[in-house]
Amino acid sequence: MFVCVFLASSQKIDAKYLTLAEEVGAEIARRGHTLVSGGARVSCMGAVARAARAGGGRTIGVIPQALVDIEVSDEDSDEIVVTTDMRERKGVMDARSDAFLVLPGGIGTLEELFEIWTARTLGLHDKPLVVLDPWGLYAPLRQLVDNLHEAGFTRPNVFDAISWATTVEEAFQHLEKRTRHLVPSPEEIGESTP
Repeated sequence: MFVCVFLASSQKIDAKYLTLAEEVGAEIARRGHTLVSGGARVSCMGAVARAARAGGGRTIGVIPQALVDIEVSDEDSDEIVVTTDMRERKGVMDARSDAFLVLPGGIGTLEELFEIWTARTLGLHDKPLVVLDPWGLYAPLRQLVDNLHEAGFTRPNVFDAISWATTVEEAFQHLEKRTRHLVPSPEEIGESTP
């Protein structure tokens, strides 16, 4: 499974967020998945990729040329895709991914979360979306969406389009449970089992 991880690139955050990113990267490798990320070597973005590679996992970084030009590109990635801008970057990350995992981050992470969440709510894709939030950073966001829903601004399936987790294990259980349809069983394709 190709797991796209959206997370922080800020270098002013508490070390616990870096540790969480490392745990996620290690778990991606341990479970035999491939990491798709924003392709930078800084902060949590770099931490998740380094941990995935340290565990034997494959990493794909997708980064706009403007960030390559200021030398933040993760040159150790197994594959680097350089895009013309941020919009193209998100499109490539979406196309290359089977599932999305959102960790604590800033407004860029929120933008990525909302784009994937909106598309799933509209039925434009059925890839799982999981938010890993051990410290409740996104609690106000959840409350805001609850309020929007109560006021009639969201579709009823807005909550079905996303899962929330507080541990790495729980996050991967959600991701893997919801991606089992990607590989049809013999029964689903009309074949008998050997």
